[in-house]
Amino acid sequence: MPDRTTPTVDKRNMTVRITTGLVFAVFFLTLLWHGDRPWAAWTYLTLMAVAILGGVREMTLMARVRGFNPSLATGLLVAWGILAHFFLVTGNSDPLPLWAVFAGGFLVIHFGALFFDPKLEEALPSQAITWLAALTLGFGLGFQQKLFMLQGTLPKTGSRLVLALFVITWLGDTAAYFVGTFLGKHKLAPRVSPKKSWEGAAGNLAGNVAGAFLMVATVCTEWTWVDAVALGLLMGVAGQLGDLVESTWKRSAGVKDSNVGVAIPGHGGILDRVDSLVFAAPVLYGYVHFVLGFN
Repeated sequence: MPDRTTPTVDKRNMTVRITTGLVFAVFFLTLLWHGDRPWAAWTYLTLMAVAILGGVREMTLMARVRGFNPSLATGLLVAWGILAHFFLVTGNSDPLPLWAVFAGGFLVIHFGALFFDPKLEEALPSQAITWLAALTLGFGLGFQQKLFMLQGTLPKTGSRLVLALFVITWLGDTAAYFVGTFLGKHKLAPRVSPKKSWEGAAGNLAGNVAGAFLMVATVCTEWTWVDAVALGLLMGVAGQLGDLVESTWKRSAGVKDSNVGVAIPGHGGILDRVDSLVFAAPVLYGYVHFVLGFN
């Protein structure tokens, strides 16, 4: 019998993960290649809207496991409103300002519950979770949409930035998995995610920085090595915090995966795939906008 203490990789699950990832990569890279076409922004908007639907649904179902009753419909409307804001705002033109989205959200989430929520005794946590789902998915994926639409001196600036977001984040996740599996000894947050280690976290940051340098050498050639180090570290820390935050939600709900019944083969739920991205995307946008001056 094999030594139970010997680190192992689930080869079957890894094969499924890689296969699913390759299918997604073909679609995603095709979209990015055509990022300057008029239809590309609408296609990416549709992709983000579908991802928001999946994420809000998963947060809603996790909360219902604990007996709360957040509203999928109103949380989704507010999240989509935030996404639409990022899609529509250009320069000084803001057809759908955030104040209008939040005002409408207040009406549909709180007043709507008076008429349609059968469990008003859980109104406080239920409505708070509805807002949490809307804000987390709306802003996290809305910033991805904003990145896709940014313009710079290089052609397809937005496509380059979105590709950088995914490569930097996912190289970090991959490095964390293998470093944590074979070298992890010191628990990072045992109450939240017992398998995560400080060694894996360090590997994650190394992977993030390596991904940033890869982007400097290939698609984001305007970045300097200082930008690569800064973005790798900032996005790495933000992404790992996002991962831990989602793990906290799953643990509080008593579920192993966020999908609650519907999974991406080999990858779990939508939240399991975007937890790092929804925290890393605002960091990347903030850096390229305020430090590098992209608009």
